[in-house]
Amino acid sequence: MGMINFGRVTGTLVMALGLTACVDATMEVEVTSDETAKGVMIVSMDRGFYEMSQASESGNNDFCENGSVELVDDKAICTSTEEGRFDEITFDESSSEDQKLKIDLVSPGLVRVAFPTASMTADFGDNDTNDEETKKMMEGFFAGHYLTLKVSGGEIVDSNMEIAEDGQSAQLVIGFLDLISGEVDIPEEAYAVVRK
Repeated sequence: MGMINFGRVTGTLVMALGLTACVDATMEVEVTSDETAKGVMIVSMDRGFYEMSQASESGNNDFCENGSVELVDDKAICTSTEEGRFDEITFDESSSEDQKLKIDLVSPGLVRVAFPTASMTADFGDNDTNDEETKKMMEGFFAGHYLTLKVSGGEIVDSNMEIAEDGQSAQLVIGFLDLISGEVDIPEEAYAVVRK
C-alpha cells in the first residue's frame, strides 16, 4: 500500500525546481478510520521566484502539477490533497515499493503510518554539490528551509518522531541543507501509530 513517492518528491524539489526557489514542504497523513486516510502535501515557494517561473516561455509547471496554488504575501503555496482507502491514495504510482509511504491496520482502532526516509539523503546527495560555488548557491537557497513529515488523526501511541504535547500528532522536521550535505541522521523510516 503506498501513498507518496518520496524519491520523486525529494528529487523534484531539487531537480525540477533546480536552484530557482526557496522552498518549504510539509507532507501530512491524517488517519480518518481503520480503512481510510487523507494525504496532504503543501509546498511553499518564494512568490517572486514563482511569478518569474510562470512568466518564462516554458513556465515551471512542475511546482504545482497536481494541486492548487494560492498566492499570499511573499509566498506561492501549492496544496495537493488526496483521500480515500489506504491503497487509493496515490500521489504518485511510479515508484518502487521501498519508496512508498505505507499505511497498515495493526489491529482494530490502531493504524501505523510509515514514511520511507532511508532514501531521502541519497536522493538529495545525487546532485553534484562538490563545486564550492554550487555549494554556496545551495546554501543561499535552502538555508532555513525544511521538509516536515507529519502524522495525525488520533492519539499517537507509538512513534520515533516528535509527539505533540496534546498527543494528537507526531512530526519529523528535516533541514534541506542537512539532506543535501548528507549530514542528517534520520531513521530508515519515520513512523507513528495512531489510535482512532
